[in-house]
Amino acid sequence: MGQVRRAPLADQAAELLLERIRSGEWALGAKLPGETTLAPQLGVGRSTVREAIRQLAGRGVLQTRQGAGVFVTALDVPDDWDTVVRRADIAAVLEARIAIESEGAALAAERRTPAELRALRRALDRRGAGHPTVEEHVDADTAFHRAVMVAAHNPILIELFDGFVPRVRQAMVEMLRLRGSYGSTADHDAHAALCTAIAGRDGEAAARLSRTHLSSLKDSLS
Repeated sequence: MGQVRRAPLADQAAELLLERIRSGEWALGAKLPGETTLAPQLGVGRSTVREAIRQLAGRGVLQTRQGAGVFVTALDVPDDWDTVVRRADIAAVLEARIAIESEGAALAAERRTPAELRALRRALDRRGAGHPTVEEHVDADTAFHRAVMVAAHNPILIELFDGFVPRVRQAMVEMLRLRGSYGSTADHDAHAALCTAIAGRDGEAAARLSRTHLSSLKDSLS
């Protein structure tokens, strides 16, 4: 575990936290340890940790929720392309997701490893578990879709998917809050069917199921 050695301390601390997020130490939606834990790990004071967190929050990676803590809202810093995505109409973003995720699902069915299939099934189970908040449900859903993209073994598709996350997450949270309910059986069954198609190496079915699900999501959000 690295420690800060050179000034500016807050910048260095922010980069170290970002490296740990990129490495998978904290998953999307995970809560960071408190300042009293992070400060000695990074070799800085609590005020420096607070400033580092503020920096990453401003870059779209972390979010501070009053009374709850600090949570991971993106797995990397959005660059200029991601800023464009955030400003885009949500229907346009979902159309792009349909294009990349239907192909990603087909590739996942062809290329997935036993370990990736196990990870996908774990993500499906977490998605189907009860979630006390809308944000937690959306983050579990996003983790499932990202597991599909990882199984596709295409780093460009993963990069594109990660760029869509902040914009889609915001829209999903807003929509589900308006509905007042989330996590229906039919919706979860659609995700289970996609997992089954990938497990059976049925790329055609996986692509079709992914396209159908995301098209339905687009209709709901737009």
